[in-house]
Amino acid sequence: MTATAFLPKTWTWQGWPISYQALGDKGPAVVFVHGFGASWGHWRQNLPALATHCRCYAIDLIGFGASAKPAPNAEIAYTFDTWGQQIADFCREIVGEEAFLVGNSIGCIVAMQAAVDNPDIALGVVIINCSLRLLHDTKRATLPWYRQYGAAIAQKVLNVKIVSQLFFKQLATRSTVRKILLQAYKRPSAVTEELIDIILKPASDRGALEVFLAFTSYSGGPLAEDLLPQLTSPVLILWGTEDPWEPIEMGRDFAKFECVDKFIPLEGLGHCPHDEAPEIVNPILSEWITLNC
Repeated sequence: MTATAFLPKTWTWQGWPISYQALGDKGPAVVFVHGFGASWGHWRQNLPALATHCRCYAIDLIGFGASAKPAPNAEIAYTFDTWGQQIADFCREIVGEEAFLVGNSIGCIVAMQAAVDNPDIALGVVIINCSLRLLHDTKRATLPWYRQYGAAIAQKVLNVKIVSQLFFKQLATRSTVRKILLQAYKRPSAVTEELIDIILKPASDRGALEVFLAFTSYSGGPLAEDLLPQLTSPVLILWGTEDPWEPIEMGRDFAKFECVDKFIPLEGLGHCPHDEAPEIVNPILSEWITLNC
């Protein structure tokens, strides 16, 4: 099912318009949370399959997709605390009940933050190729000196307005987005023109550059290993074995936490297996959600 076949909805959160999608009218609630630079459309191949027996929702985090992009710091802080509260409020105001939270990449951290701060809204959490946040302050200290300084210098350079404008302009092109996706996805056929549009379109919105810079300079906040010990709901972890950005060997350590019910490697898949191979991921999600209702 294509993203254009859906009719997005709007929810007002703290005075800001938030875009989301809803599908299905029976069964447990499931809320999908996208990763960095993505939007609810990244779940377009998962919503219809799960909506046959679940009430499914996919939301654009504030700053992404078709949601508002208020000025960083002056109007809002782009942090996991903010996004976690957005998800919790969404569950209370729109979903109307506790839900399974399903995240990809940084969306995993958002989902866990929401569940840790608001345990009453989470039936369970599904982590799909979680962001390891390797440039986090505490992790950067363990990197070789040249990588530590390289990352710090890059962040400072990008904070120079003219440099950041030129960099973002080069980044937000079809050819660059295609190259990035072909690196993240191991099945080239999954990198479609529709997917490129989903990623690229919000980049032209007013405020998109400022949100990009705010997040790339955000090197604090929680790590997955900080949040997992605090979770009281069950956790399912799925991980594409060929993820070039978040190595599965580092992710396997998450399986040791008491809350983790299953850790399932997805052979031959990359950073976004839910979109790259929905025929594999959807049945796993459906079975686990049904067993944990």
